[in-house]
Amino acid sequence: MKKIGFLSFGHWTPSSQSQTRSAADTLLQSIELAVAAEELGADGAYFRVHHFARQLASPFPLLAAIGAKTSRIEIGTAVIDMRYENPLYMAEDAGAADLIAGGRLQLGISRGSPEQVIDGWRHFGFVPPAGMSDADMARRHTEVFLEVRVDNERAQRLYRSRGFAEIGIRRGYYQPSGTDALVMQLSLPRTRRFGFAGPRRRDPTSDPRTDPKPDPSPAAGGPR
Repeated sequence: MKKIGFLSFGHWTPSSQSQTRSAADTLLQSIELAVAAEELGADGAYFRVHHFARQLASPFPLLAAIGAKTSRIEIGTAVIDMRYENPLYMAEDAGAADLIAGGRLQLGISRGSPEQVIDGWRHFGFVPPAGMSDADMARRHTEVFLEVRVDNERAQRLYRSRGFAEIGIRRGYYQPSGTDALVMQLSLPRTRRFGFAGPRRRDPTSDPRTDPKPDPSPAAGGPR
């Protein structure tokens, strides 16, 4: 193993038996955890993002605070659901957090994840246009988030070094200067998946009360 870090879900509960009883406890303890992890030599501190739940929901203030308290550890998310995001506002927040952290921000993003509220992104004001799914809307938000000014060669070199390629150009996108915007995209294999995939589907024809269970013994190919 070359690098090691941690992923925090940021759960909290007002229970008297909990040491994390409020959202404030979660945020402040997350900062302390990242500082301690860096002191112990860990390489990364990452945080989940969940809306409508007693968990971490607003990553950038937390990441900026951690960035100001640390100097080496990589900080980021796993993952931000892009269906909920205003991509331009997100770019500003992420840029500010990355500047505070000295360029250590690494964002994990997705086109969807398990939700506490059905179609929760609608409550954030986002509705897919006709003929577009919520996953398509997330991809569209991501495309806007990854747009780069044509005169920003440093950003273009950074994207290309990470495997991104130019897929389009938007004329006169940045106002009032009228500067064009490049749309960059990272192509990943369709089989690659991130995050929680949900429970496995059971064969509707099987009966768990009568079907034999797999033999876990080494002779049957189970773990030794």
